[in-house]
Amino acid sequence: MTRSRRSILKAGAAALAVVGAPHVARAQQKPPRQARMVPHGDLNVLDPIWTTQNMAAYHGAMMYDTLFGYDANFNPQPQMVGKTDISNDRKTYSFELRPGLKWHDGTPVTARDCVASIRRWQAKDGAGQHLFERVADTPVVDEKTFRIVLKEPYGLLIDALAKTTTPLCLMMKAEIAATDPNTQITRHIGSGPFKFVEAEYRPGSRVVYERNPDYVPRSEPASGIAGGKRVLLDRVIWDIIPDAQTAASALMAGEVDFFEVPPIDILPALTATPGVKIDVFNKLGNVGYVRLNHLHAPFNNLAARKAAQLAINQEDIQRAAVGNAAYYQTCGSHFACGSAMGVTDGSEALMLNAPLAQRQARARELLKESGYDGKPIVLLHATNIHVMNQTMLVVAQSLRQVGFNVQLASTDWGAVVTRRSNQSPPDQGGWNVFYTWAGGSAAANPVSLLWNAATGRKAGVGWPENAAIEKMRNEWAAAPTPESRKAIAARLNRTMMEYVHDVKTGQWMAPVAYRADRLRGMLAVPEVITWWNVERYA
Repeated sequence: MTRSRRSILKAGAAALAVVGAPHVARAQQKPPRQARMVPHGDLNVLDPIWTTQNMAAYHGAMMYDTLFGYDANFNPQPQMVGKTDISNDRKTYSFELRPGLKWHDGTPVTARDCVASIRRWQAKDGAGQHLFERVADTPVVDEKTFRIVLKEPYGLLIDALAKTTTPLCLMMKAEIAATDPNTQITRHIGSGPFKFVEAEYRPGSRVVYERNPDYVPRSEPASGIAGGKRVLLDRVIWDIIPDAQTAASALMAGEVDFFEVPPIDILPALTATPGVKIDVFNKLGNVGYVRLNHLHAPFNNLAARKAAQLAINQEDIQRAAVGNAAYYQTCGSHFACGSAMGVTDGSEALMLNAPLAQRQARARELLKESGYDGKPIVLLHATNIHVMNQTMLVVAQSLRQVGFNVQLASTDWGAVVTRRSNQSPPDQGGWNVFYTWAGGSAAANPVSLLWNAATGRKAGVGWPENAAIEKMRNEWAAAPTPESRKAIAARLNRTMMEYVHDVKTGQWMAPVAYRADRLRGMLAVPEVITWWNVERYA
């Protein structure tokens, strides 16, 4: 039976009513100050260190806290830390926790917890890995004080602890942080401004957080993920609504308050709805990545990677996935166009301005040179997120057109996240190609974003390995001035393009939509959706 858009929207509204029904009686007794959000995907990974998945990062920022945090100007500020001392030789950092920090089970946060958390985080994070190549020791001094002792000075230490790029350096209880970083945690106890209501968690449907009454915010105004995280809501509910039209209808009808990724073609209807505001929180937008698996054929061969690089056309992808040219651009930089490191040296390897037929002809030549035998290549295809679905459909067709035998493995994003970490050959549960994106502010940093690492099996999924890239990333981190860093970034960008570290799919803005007639105090934070500082006034 064919269903009309009207019937779908009615079904979505009915589902929302059912989801909200258990709270009717409570609302009659004491109306909760709550907000409802439709995020871009489902929360099916509850370990924000195990994965770089944005949904897990949003979840982590709600219930965990950080030692430092970037403010709105991307300057690192203390968060859980009350006092920092740096030795004269800049090789020993001493951190003292501020008073009032408690875990959600009522026990105090200790220095031992923080050291265990940092050590687990660094095993999975690009900035953490880069930092810990220079760490000699992390001694606990007393219940509230610990140190990071370096082998050599490293000016990016506090920046690494403060970043909003996934995975954030989130603090967990020591016994939970003792979990192998390649194994997901099974206990969820944070110290942050919200508590995760595990009893109401419904994967694929609903996630609930409640205000942590014991949280002691800092005295400074909220800025980015820094400053005072003052919680003005009793509850925040995530309603998982995969159908964008249904989610938009729910926002317009006032059944939800925030829609994270409305498709661009829905924006006119949302803009025309009284009380709905469209805003862009991530001013540098997002950078798309097609990750090629360097461990297995055919993409362990440079010529095959170059063939894929030429076959995949940014304009075609952005037109299909975003649609409105006012919201996207093609970009020849690994480090986000428009950012301080947004250099395009080496972008001629992409042949961005060449006719598509010319690109495809060269791609076929390279594929033949690679010795590709026609064996199917497995593309991980997330069907439940619009940008990912559309992008991978275009990528699949583009690769077919130059001679690749493409096999789409179509699942939801959660299944893609699980499978992408598998380093086995594609016919044994692994894969050849998958797609993701990073925020422009994260992509602009050659060191902190794990996708930029070229350390083989320790790198981001796809596992590129290139000593020259790693040497230049180290030089970039040690460079004394912004000018010298930009010069290094230019050389690094060229090398990554020629090596085909991965394939960029363009850069686009992702507006959010929310009920400004009900909510105020929303913070524009790239990479994280924050709900502290938000007040419901209607």
